[in-house]
Amino acid sequence: MDRIIDARDLACPEPVIMTKKAMDGGLINLTTIVNQDVALENVSRLAKSHGYNIDVEQVGSDFHIHMNKTADLEVDQQEVPGDVAILISSRLFGHGEEELGQILMRSFIYALNELDGRIQSIIFVNAGVFLSTEGSPVIEQLSALEKRGVEILSCGTCLDFYGLKEKLLVGKVTNMYSIVEIMTGSSRALTF
Repeated sequence: MDRIIDARDLACPEPVIMTKKAMDGGLINLTTIVNQDVALENVSRLAKSHGYNIDVEQVGSDFHIHMNKTADLEVDQQEVPGDVAILISSRLFGHGEEELGQILMRSFIYALNELDGRIQSIIFVNAGVFLSTEGSPVIEQLSALEKRGVEILSCGTCLDFYGLKEKLLVGKVTNMYSIVEIMTGSSRALTF
């Protein structure tokens, strides 16, 4: 059964939620129409993570995300080794002296590079988004993690709030629905 979801001009994460509901309803062919780059990225990522092939067609200022699911693309997220998700909500590690918190955060991100294949996603929210943007002392380490296949995600609402969306240097923009989905779908979720 085919379905068209018109998610133009909807605030994040509504396009993702509408698409996910259609997927949960058993649809194998659907098209979501969006007119924002962030919605395009988020819906596309959702579709891929749920085993859908995607084809994006630009029609004027709109993006038509055509999704088709085939049985052999089914992925069980629980069986993926190394599905640890980490949520970072501050540019400091722990509470106390700011200088020490900065040193500890740099050490923490560096140590994550030493864990082979255990980390699936690192998600930055609130002031944590300063770590994935221009001026961050851990950009090199985050880039290395991303090259190894770790998904680096930053909250779009948070980037907007701090005026950092144009300064994102590593990873992709995400939304709260996707964050909750990753955190609850991981075998282990850590928050800092």
